[in-house]
Amino acid sequence: MPDPRAPGADRRAAVVLAFDTAASACSVAVGRGDAVLAYERRDMRHGHAESLLPMIDRAMAAAGLAPGAIDIVAVSVGPGGFTGIRAGLAAAQGLTLAARARLVGISSFAAVMALVPRGDANVLVALDSRREDLYVQIFMASGDPYAAPAAVLPAELDRFVAAAIGDGPLRVAGDATGAAVGALGDRKAVDCVTGSAPDALGVLAAAHMRRDATETTARPLYLRAPDVSFPKARRIIGGAA
Repeated sequence: MPDPRAPGADRRAAVVLAFDTAASACSVAVGRGDAVLAYERRDMRHGHAESLLPMIDRAMAAAGLAPGAIDIVAVSVGPGGFTGIRAGLAAAQGLTLAARARLVGISSFAAVMALVPRGDANVLVALDSRREDLYVQIFMASGDPYAAPAAVLPAELDRFVAAAIGDGPLRVAGDATGAAVGALGDRKAVDCVTGSAPDALGVLAAAHMRRDATETTARPLYLRAPDVSFPKARRIIGGAA
């Protein structure tokens, strides 16, 4: 995917609105063909639902496009913050219906990998779970997934990687790169991909790579059950509720 400042665009190509609300930021990108027409990102841990639609409005205006021009809505499905994922999916579904567009779900792992330069080593994408564990997925050097994503404690990460790919060269990307590299200990040939947090530009790039795919599933990707506290049952006194 080209630089956000890339000039021009193929007017015959599909217009893609991409956004990410699963991570610790809210970001929006609008693209057409190989060109990124507009991009905005705001770091935040909370408040994605309130920030997303105004950011989309600004991005579409900056791209010089009306909402009805959207052909594809690409949204990050996680893993990440539960509230952010739900807000993003709800907005994506509404926009898809309003614009009669196609909906495409992109995992946060795929969004990161879409912007990782190809090399000769396998890639470990490590994401911040906001808990003790890390969300991780291993990809082959080609960019194809090596195994399914998982939630792994840092103390178990080295064994997890070794069981999958042995002790070969490894690149580490994602917004938990530092924590993952630290957890890998003395493992040799580890290369960090800096500035590779999940982002709408990655969602846009991943959607562009699969623009001809028929699979458009946009379901939330949760690797851990949500933290929910249920209210205590009320005591019934004298047989009355």
